[in-house]
Amino acid sequence: MNILFKALNDETRRGILELLKKRDMSAGEIAEQFNISKPSISHHLDLLKQAGLVVANKEGQFIHYSINTTVMDEMLKWMMQFKSKK
Repeated sequence: MNILFKALNDETRRGILELLKKRDMSAGEIAEQFNISKPSISHHLDLLKQAGLVVANKEGQFIHYSINTTVMDEMLKWMMQFKSKK
């Protein structure tokens, strides 16, 4: 779970997730939305993949990324167990 929180702790990675919430995108399409280098975007995508938050699918010469909501569901389920009962 530490890698999950590390991945969510960065504003750029949260921004990438917001983009992928709308539609699947290639790394190049994602990079166009940020004012940082493509290698930096690749690093952010790699951390998101390690955390299980995104899935990469190779289509020809491009890799398309999509959001993996299963991990978010599991995290929210875990967090909800701490909600106080009134």
